[in-house]
Amino acid sequence: MAHEVNLGQFKIGAGHRPFLIAGPCVIESEQLVMDTAGRIADITKALGMPYVFKSSFDKANRTSISSFRGPGLEKGLAVLAKVKQQIGVPILTDVHSEEQATEAGHVVDILQIPAFLCRQTDLLIAAAKTGKVVNIKKGQFLSPPEMGNAVKKVEDAGNQRIVLTERGSSFGYNNLVVDMRSFPIMRRFGYPVVFDATHSVQLPGGGGTKSSGQREFVEPLACAAAGAGCDGFFMEVHPDPDSALSDGPNMVPLHALHSLLERVLRICDAAAPQPVR
Repeated sequence: MAHEVNLGQFKIGAGHRPFLIAGPCVIESEQLVMDTAGRIADITKALGMPYVFKSSFDKANRTSISSFRGPGLEKGLAVLAKVKQQIGVPILTDVHSEEQATEAGHVVDILQIPAFLCRQTDLLIAAAKTGKVVNIKKGQFLSPPEMGNAVKKVEDAGNQRIVLTERGSSFGYNNLVVDMRSFPIMRRFGYPVVFDATHSVQLPGGGGTKSSGQREFVEPLACAAAGAGCDGFFMEVHPDPDSALSDGPNMVPLHALHSLLERVLRICDAAAPQPVR
């Protein structure tokens, strides 16, 4: 079992209740972020599920040069700080450079290393040195055992507040597949493992100048991950995914989130190890 990671308001791993990381893919507007964060906070509170808000200030790996990237570091962090203050939940955002990691570390609770950058040593070290929780997404190009190298980089920089996230592996062109063995394998490193249910159904570059996705498969894959024993779930959520400025085809509609989480949590409860008598 993975040891626990303290997030202040709650603990992750070590048999604690599975937690949720959720929010719009990118900060489209302050109003959208505040409304969505508040609604998700209400849903998770009703379900007794710890919640971390997620949204990006910059999507630096968009397929097209003309795609919307977000408000940028300064404006984006100001919005995230407002969510933390007014909604009262921990915050996660992704970073793409050492400078971003340092600045975001002053505001957010979890720094996320994007899957494409999980081997970038300087970025991992910079995130580790902030002392914040570091969520490392497994690269689409890596096997689960290889994530041990990323873990060691963060540990050697003096940080053991680590979370690992499975988000699918490249399976031919424009497709991803999730190997459920990934959860017990990555847990052997001693840290909580999260399932990214929405990026796992992405079709990278499947829309030509943008990625596509198959959100209809979010629920079955999340249920499978719950049975496999993950410690939390990552889901990008939007009130109207079809009009979203990033990742719309694979995001969960806000109105569908409550029933999805209810089902996933029932499976988590059923799959939890039973005490020895």
